[in-house]
Amino acid sequence: MSNPLDINSACPARMTIQRAGSGITRAPEGVANGPFLVQMLLSSRTEAEMTAMRAFIAPGIVTHWHSHPRGQLLFVLDGVGLVQRDGGDVTEVRAGDGIWFAPGERHWHGASPVSPFSYISVQPVKDGTAVHWMEPVAPMETCS
Repeated sequence: MSNPLDINSACPARMTIQRAGSGITRAPEGVANGPFLVQMLLSSRTEAEMTAMRAFIAPGIVTHWHSHPRGQLLFVLDGVGLVQRDGGDVTEVRAGDGIWFAPGERHWHGASPVSPFSYISVQPVKDGTAVHWMEPVAPMETCS
């Protein structure tokens, strides 16, 4: 894949190895309140296949509100993060924590104001996409 953020039509048909540090690039604009880095591990538009990425987020950067049609699993690798589902409390998460967002559950996640945050996210595809992006998180929402 020439651009690491190009979404493939399907996951690889055989074992594939991505070497540490390969394919790391900036996340697309319009998905967070600032820039962050991602490494696509799996990308697909094929129904029920998995997409997966590793994200590296600087302190204070949070995603916009979004949802995943078949849900999302986050696994925190390093740092201190914040997560919130719509209508719920902002919750701090740390390395080793696993977070499940149910299908269609509107949510955001990002780095705490004082710590970087990295995670792996896994989300299946439905109707050709694994995510639906929405509006930015209001600054006061990240402090709730």
